[in-house]
Amino acid sequence: MQLDTFKHVEYLWDEDKAKSLEGDEVALLLYRSNLLGSDLRITNYGGGNTSCKTNDKDPLTGESVEVMWIKGSGGDIGTLKKSGLAALYVERLRSLEKVYRGMDHEDEMVELFNHCIFDLSSKAPSIDTPLHGFLPFKHIDHLHPDAAIAIAAAKDGKKITQELFHGTIGWVDWQKPGFDLGLQLRSCLEENPGIRGIMLGSHGLFTWGDTAYECYVNSLEVIEACASYLEKNYGKTRPVFGGPKETSLSAEERLSQAAKLAPILRGFCSSERHMIGHFTDDERVLEFINSNDLERLAPLGTSCPDHFLRTKIQPLVLTLEKGEDLSDVEAIKERLNPLFEDYRAMYTAYYESCKHPNSPAIRDRNPVIILFPGVGMFAFAKDKQTARVAAEFYINAINVMKGAEAVSTYTALPRQEAFNIEYWLLEEAKLQRMPKPKALSGKVALVTGSAGGIGKAIAKRFASEGAVVVLNDLNEDRLADAKAEFVSLFGQDAVTTATLDVTNQEQIEGAFTAAALAFGGVDIVVNNAGLSISKTIEDHTQKDWDLLYDVLAKGQFLVTQASTKVLKAQAIGGDIVNIVSKNALVSGPNNAGYGSAKAAQLHLSRLNAAELGAAKIRVNVVNPDAVISDSNIWAGGWAEGRAKAYGITVEELPAYYAKRTLLNEIILPEDIANACFAFVGGDLHKSTGNVLNVDGGVAMAFVR
Repeated sequence: MQLDTFKHVEYLWDEDKAKSLEGDEVALLLYRSNLLGSDLRITNYGGGNTSCKTNDKDPLTGESVEVMWIKGSGGDIGTLKKSGLAALYVERLRSLEKVYRGMDHEDEMVELFNHCIFDLSSKAPSIDTPLHGFLPFKHIDHLHPDAAIAIAAAKDGKKITQELFHGTIGWVDWQKPGFDLGLQLRSCLEENPGIRGIMLGSHGLFTWGDTAYECYVNSLEVIEACASYLEKNYGKTRPVFGGPKETSLSAEERLSQAAKLAPILRGFCSSERHMIGHFTDDERVLEFINSNDLERLAPLGTSCPDHFLRTKIQPLVLTLEKGEDLSDVEAIKERLNPLFEDYRAMYTAYYESCKHPNSPAIRDRNPVIILFPGVGMFAFAKDKQTARVAAEFYINAINVMKGAEAVSTYTALPRQEAFNIEYWLLEEAKLQRMPKPKALSGKVALVTGSAGGIGKAIAKRFASEGAVVVLNDLNEDRLADAKAEFVSLFGQDAVTTATLDVTNQEQIEGAFTAAALAFGGVDIVVNNAGLSISKTIEDHTQKDWDLLYDVLAKGQFLVTQASTKVLKAQAIGGDIVNIVSKNALVSGPNNAGYGSAKAAQLHLSRLNAAELGAAKIRVNVVNPDAVISDSNIWAGGWAEGRAKAYGITVEELPAYYAKRTLLNEIILPEDIANACFAFVGGDLHKSTGNVLNVDGGVAMAFVR
């Protein structure tokens, strides 16, 4: 095949880059792996495995030994580095066949892999290790391309593979990955000498080569052939997915419906633990969920283990009418409740009918994937990345079903086989080794005015504790800089943004829509946006007065009102924290507008706490004072006004404020962030209506 004829995969090999790596087979393995993993058509996130075999000097004997370098447990080939590889003595690995006791003892072999480690600093070997070890080739790819799995998951997959590749690709029926599957791959090669790869039933593809480049091109050529074959057959004997049954709403209407529905769905999916959402109306999703075949195919579940491990055994399909009015939240909940109860009952029955005496306890019974015909797909998981990746995997599964149905009939894994993967003790052990969730894992936080100063410090503290955050600000340039900083610190999945003027109801609704579409809803709202004006009563204008009350009091009211709708739709409680000021309690000169607006904020917080407690929504107050660092409050003449009121210079303000406190401390944005976290971190989940002073100790501001 000519390299410029690739249509369904992208040829990315750079000769100059590869030449610079000549002589270092491990570096070439990493280069090849990263290229393959960069294309979701070739393999999904975290899926597949790559390896190479080298001759290295044994550190104990000094003799040359064969070593296999392979992606370690839990890695992703798209981002793979040398630290993510496991390195094993090939001879020792193959000698484990002498102690292998059969299929009932597969799991004990994983422990024995550790006795084969060559590089003591390498990653733990994965279950795929023997699949590569028992094949003799220098470079091997095990990939999960949608096009290949479509054939592997087709009822006539073995026959199609034989005819399509004229016997040059072998076939091994479905079996759970492990030592025996490695032996089967070896047997397949022995029975079919000269083949260029092996198709694993319902699972994926093995290809190889003598060099990294040969392996890379071989993988691309096989995948290209599979994809081209499928393309020729789409719609040939019947319409794709049986043709459309529904039509999609417009793009604007889809997003509107999704934003209204997401918090309700998130509430249902968070019945056992807080989940983060992801929404997509990708064209591939719409083609499937709008089709005549949706009702038949969706309950079958996925075929590839990598798919259903992240998407669960099957999705939940909503029976709501597209475009219907979703404003009556309680009525929508009442209609959805039976769907979720049925799903949980189905999942419980699946567990009970398939479990083994030593199976781990049943996990969360709620769906991960929710399909809404005419609108799109929702995914809910423990964090944003997991939810987004689950959605990507289900799109992979859609591609597989589409391809299999075009050339044959789609077949999913039998439920017992699926269960044996999902509740595999090795998978459970992997889950148990994962770090414990942080205090705010699964929580969504919206902090107003969070592109700088106190707001950014609060958002940063929340993100560091596991929350995903909705950054917002009036200043779009400042907001873009803040987003870039957060992406750098916490990753792309941890943050979304919205331009927000808290006096503008449309923009407020837009911010909560952004939260719903990006994360499924909101759990923590911090009313932080503010400004300050310091003038004598004679100099104060009505414009000054209106601006202060609009931003501080009215802004807090409008944002709280909007957040309450989302929090009540979710029905899983939540936190509202209002950043007020010691000036809400202390009388001082040149402060009539600002001080009285802050007092209004404080009492509004008490009123909201009293009203929202029944919905498990906590409302608390943090009262800062003199937070000068990176704060917009000190712009616009406030610093000059306060300095004038106290008879000092602007330069003397920080020291002046510190000296008047009981602790003689300068207050920083991080101090306010710590106070906010104290309210929302979980230890004070039974506290509401409180005021926490963070002012270094100002006796006049004591609440009691």
